[in-house]
Amino acid sequence: MFSTARRRCLQTASSCVPSSSTPATFQTSRIALSSAAPKAFSTSTPCRSKIGRQPLFLPPEVQFEITQPPKSKRVKISVRDEAGVTIHVKGPLGELSYTVPSFVQVTRETPTSPPCVTVLDANERCQREMWGTVRKYLHNMVLGVSEGHTAILRLVGVGYRASIEDSATTVPTEYPGQKFVNLKVNYSHPVEVAVPLGVKASTPQPTRILLEGPDKVAVMSCAAEIRSWKKPEPYKGKGIFVNDETIKLKSKKIK
Repeated sequence: MFSTARRRCLQTASSCVPSSSTPATFQTSRIALSSAAPKAFSTSTPCRSKIGRQPLFLPPEVQFEITQPPKSKRVKISVRDEAGVTIHVKGPLGELSYTVPSFVQVTRETPTSPPCVTVLDANERCQREMWGTVRKYLHNMVLGVSEGHTAILRLVGVGYRASIEDSATTVPTEYPGQKFVNLKVNYSHPVEVAVPLGVKASTPQPTRILLEGPDKVAVMSCAAEIRSWKKPEPYKGKGIFVNDETIKLKSKKIK
């Protein structure tokens, strides 16, 4: 049985080896295979994001103003050295402003038309990356002054609770009327977090903290600071969770 299989393998190998009469053809095929371009991992064309091309839709109660930068008297070296336009967004929940990079342009055809975001050179990687980022920033500003941004923090653990205080002993007061979040998360010392200006904090339940404000960056930064005091751990699932954050539990360590 083994001799028959071995004979069949030898016959197949001998048929694959080129004959000595055609060495040039064999060498040519090897060169062609070695010089061929490597096969791409994906055959589909890359699909780039189109967020920056979408116009900004403004609610009727939101005011959107574009302020041109002051002209500089010094010699212009490059476009990057110039100051960009400043966007002012005002709504029923507050007022925000943001200065865009110099290579980003925010224009409106008419005073009632939606604003559009463009860049000077879409082929440059840096400008292409900031195109969609600036548009998302402006969208968050419009959404913040009209509807507001929220962050819900859940305290999971035995004895974990939080409260809002008017004063603090370990954190200085930065502005009049500032509130402080007092956390009790199994520390021997008091844990107090200052609420930044423009953010409203409340505790609907002892294990829930609600942060509200027009500026999404300020709201989520405050949520991240509170979460840093007790990050979720993967063995018992205890900690401070932000919004719909979940964690995959691990099995207990066996020594």
